[in-house]
Amino acid sequence: MIRLNLVLLLAVVASALYLVGMQYESRRVFVELERARAEARRLETEFERLQVEKRGQATPARVERLAKDQLQMRQATPGITTYVTYTAPGATP
Repeated sequence: MIRLNLVLLLAVVASALYLVGMQYESRRVFVELERARAEARRLETEFERLQVEKRGQATPARVERLAKDQLQMRQATPGITTYVTYTAPGATP
């Protein structure tokens, strides 16, 4: 009888220790999950901000201004347009 009680006591202690370990692990994983969710929210906000900034950078007026200022480009007019015609090899012009 004493042996059975000792075995049962050891089983209860082992079960209690296992339960405590699992609760600790569960809390640790939950905290990690919450950190990951917070990071995901932060990244989503950053992505939305960058999308808005990207849309602002790609406005036609800004692109045209940069083309004129930095690339020294100008509007195409019929006076400065050169047309190139293609003749196939062996064809008579």
